[in-house]
Amino acid sequence: MTSMKKPELLAPAGNFEKLKIALLYGADAVYVGAPALGLRAKAGFSAEDLVEAVEYTHRLGKKIYLTLNLFAKDADQARLDYFIEISQKVKADGLIIADPGVFDYIKSAGLDIPLHISTQANVSSANTAKFWKNQGASLCVLARELSIKEAADIKRAVGDFGIEIFIHGAMCMAMSGRCLISAYTDSRSGNRGACNHACRKSYSTKLVVTENEGREVEPFDLFEDEDGSYLFNSKDLCLMPVLNEVLAAGFDSLKIEGRNKSLYYVGAVTRIYRQAIDQWFANPTTWSADAFVAEVATLQNRGYTLGFAHGFAGKSAQTYDSTESTSQYRTAGFIREVTESHFTLEIKHKLRINDVIEILSPHQFEPIRYTITEIYDIDRDTLVNEKNPGQTGWAVRMPLPNNVSPTLFPVYTLTRIRVKE
Repeated sequence: MTSMKKPELLAPAGNFEKLKIALLYGADAVYVGAPALGLRAKAGFSAEDLVEAVEYTHRLGKKIYLTLNLFAKDADQARLDYFIEISQKVKADGLIIADPGVFDYIKSAGLDIPLHISTQANVSSANTAKFWKNQGASLCVLARELSIKEAADIKRAVGDFGIEIFIHGAMCMAMSGRCLISAYTDSRSGNRGACNHACRKSYSTKLVVTENEGREVEPFDLFEDEDGSYLFNSKDLCLMPVLNEVLAAGFDSLKIEGRNKSLYYVGAVTRIYRQAIDQWFANPTTWSADAFVAEVATLQNRGYTLGFAHGFAGKSAQTYDSTESTSQYRTAGFIREVTESHFTLEIKHKLRINDVIEILSPHQFEPIRYTITEIYDIDRDTLVNEKNPGQTGWAVRMPLPNNVSPTLFPVYTLTRIRVKE
């Protein structure tokens, strides 16, 4: 067992249910969006939800951070004042900010809340981190474009100043996410919470030489396949293969991207990293990433990359032939109630007698394989051979697996089903 301090595992929470699942599966903290103010405008909480979310998180002895990482215009002044009002009311554990002017304005309001610097601020050096430390920030989320070594050097240089890095999730092809493609193609700014993920679309790329250069107008097509190319489509970041290096570097917080991801994704990815971190700290000399790498491969992904973890990734970080996010598994459902003999499942996928589902307990790493022998349709008050989530009513009841304690299945426990080889 190592004597190092465990880093905070920070998970995304796009709504209250996702927050509950992230905390259930081992997140030490969550980050959430203020009402229509963060970089995931669709993943914001209402003011009432925020108050309840903070109280819920604090009851569990965990932390919650509020994002305000937009780049503000003068017209946003009323929104900033509203954010200050909300922040005073909800008592979050930190505010995540990208814009220096916003930082200064929030700081001048005298809020007794730690201020964190977003990855959108592109903190790429010890000098920049020290600058923010001197301005009164308590933590910087480093730019994704740094290697583990570069980030570790910054951590050593800044002393008792918090350093956070991303370890998993979708990657933006632009420098620290500061992209204008969405604004150009659809008048939706990725820097103001409205990115339309234009980088994931198929493009036909042409070089056009104009007449005033002394040549005829002539397009030069760049072909990948008959459907176009995906020149801007980054693979997803996954540092699980080198998590031992990340943990040995001594960062303060490890962040998972994905406030717009599904309930299942948030819980499953948090569960994997929680188990991996705990096992490394229990015995770093014998720790292996293999089982955890295999498990993250079951999640929806566009292919995985280490990003800049070992230096410039080059073409290996991009997926040029498809933008599809794939997985062999789908969400079977969420456990909503447990008794000594049965559990109630909110189904999300068609289930039949003899189907095999896997139950992902928050309390153990190995999934519990469960063959369905009985499906009781609660709404119809009868046993059925199959149940489709599209039918009226979502609840089914099934017998608990043999020799398994119901304490392994708290409310919101995830289940999954394999759908293809």
